[in-house]
Amino acid sequence: MTTSNAVATAELSAEDQTAIAALPARLVAAWAAHDPAAFAELFTEDGTMILPGLYNKGRAAIETYMAEGFASRFRGTRVTGQPIELKPLGADVAALITEGGVIAAGESELSAGAAIRASWIVVKRADQWFLAVYQNCPRDPAA
Repeated sequence: MTTSNAVATAELSAEDQTAIAALPARLVAAWAAHDPAAFAELFTEDGTMILPGLYNKGRAAIETYMAEGFASRFRGTRVTGQPIELKPLGADVAALITEGGVIAAGESELSAGAAIRASWIVVKRADQWFLAVYQNCPRDPAA
């Protein structure tokens, strides 16, 4: 069986690369505003958010989860995240790897224990980039 690497080697335009790299900043802004709707709008309608012990599918479920979080465990927190790798997977799909985490309320820096790495599968729909799948895990192994 012969396979083609055409999709795997697809290139993204500079404009698309910039738009994808801006997604983490948009997430940080939605979190800073504690705006669950803006957070959920980063995802496709059927997007998936996977966190340790959590699986949410669809914007409505993601928005509900974030609304509950901003009212309780995420109250007063900030989030940080930076792209560390972008892998084009096709003309309208890419994988983005980020590093960051949730900065606890009252803290000025991200603690090592709260640091994460995340995988973002992003897709282009109607000339805009959205998260199709987001998953994170602790950056450092448990001691």
